[in-house]
Amino acid sequence: MDKRFLTPGEVANATINSGIKKANLDTNSCIWLGILAGIFIGLGGVGNILASQTLNNIDTGLARLAGATVFPVGLILVVICGAELFTGNNLMTLAAMNKKITLSELFRNWSLVYIANFIGSILLALAIFYADTFTGDSANNAILIAESKASLTIMQAFIRGILCNIIVVLAVWMATAAQDIVSKLFASWFPIMLFVLCGFEHSVANMFFIPMGMLLGANVTIGQLITNLVVVTIGNIIGGAILIPCIYNKVFIKNQLINK
Repeated sequence: MDKRFLTPGEVANATINSGIKKANLDTNSCIWLGILAGIFIGLGGVGNILASQTLNNIDTGLARLAGATVFPVGLILVVICGAELFTGNNLMTLAAMNKKITLSELFRNWSLVYIANFIGSILLALAIFYADTFTGDSANNAILIAESKASLTIMQAFIRGILCNIIVVLAVWMATAAQDIVSKLFASWFPIMLFVLCGFEHSVANMFFIPMGMLLGANVTIGQLITNLVVVTIGNIIGGAILIPCIYNKVFIKNQLINK
């Protein structure tokens, strides 16, 4: 009988091996794959804005649900097509905890990928703006999203960032467990739909949403953009690089070694 998915312990080991490969990526690969990831996540954002544009005037819950059903295409593209996403790469700490990669290798990957994600997000926002993709309701929706994200308090952005990346790395974890494309698609889709529906904050998504709104005339300053990205990024790191990897390292790696 063919094995259709990996056990959590096997996923933990696969995640460590993935972290080693990511740490050894050359600079050019990190940058190009990071730019692609920024574009992919941004494309999910484009779909989110378009899907929810007309429902905002009818029911905000339905509007959020409609956008949430489309947004996961971003992570699906990252997972299946191949790209380097900062929030997903937070799981590299599992390799660092087990001394398979150094902290300098970890931070090198994170910094390169984070900058590249931002570049990709901005390039897509500019392309969407000059293509005149958002007009009328969709443009108003993009502005509303940007202004609502920029107006979050530091505490709100921070906690929502933590909760968001708990879900994102669990989506990556499940996608790693999946052994075929359809399974990877569903493993990525459901958790990402959930975080968008809940209104949690994803740093790379915000690299697209907020600048996109600013290009369309949102009342958002550069300072608000930077503050949001910094706070949400710190929250994402705590949720995706510390909480989940620390628990799974103890349960699936350390206990596994003890029980051998």
